[in-house]
Amino acid sequence: MIRIVPETSAHLEAREALLDACFGPSRFAKTSERLREGRLPAKGLAFTAVDDNRLIGTLRLWNISAGPGRPALLLGPLAVDGQYRSEGLGARLMWHGIGYAQEYGHKAILLVGDAPYYSRFGFSTDLTERLWLPGPVERNRFLGLELVPDGLVGAAGLVNATGELETAPDFAALVARAANEATFRFAA
Repeated sequence: MIRIVPETSAHLEAREALLDACFGPSRFAKTSERLREGRLPAKGLAFTAVDDNRLIGTLRLWNISAGPGRPALLLGPLAVDGQYRSEGLGARLMWHGIGYAQEYGHKAILLVGDAPYYSRFGFSTDLTERLWLPGPVERNRFLGLELVPDGLVGAAGLVNATGELETAPDFAALVARAANEATFRFAA
């Protein structure tokens, strides 16, 4: 049975493997990644789809500003395991994320993606005409959705990341752990 659940740290490795399989290493070069890197997803807005205990889908939303002083969310990436595509799981994840974003009081969502796919959820290029991203993007793929009436009215300027910063790993601790693991392997 497929369930959509909040993402936990136990999902991260499988999530990264799914994203690698769906998008490859070029995913790190995308403009939207500039708004995500070094940040945590918006509180309560990171989801995984699981079949039994196997991660088969992911969706995250991120805190951004849609121009100065205009809080919004950035959606992405949305990914579904190839074996489960064309079963409506991507749409289920989208509606799930949009619903929770509304419930938590957010006013708007931006994304970069395929307009024919995302238009069925209400996304449009009309809402992003006066906004720009911190890197190259095809304008016909830069879309917005208002979660409340006029949620993006007057939004203009550069989209910026505003989310909570990730805690950087302790590099010395990582090196020490790797050294201990290597010593353990050679001793065994």
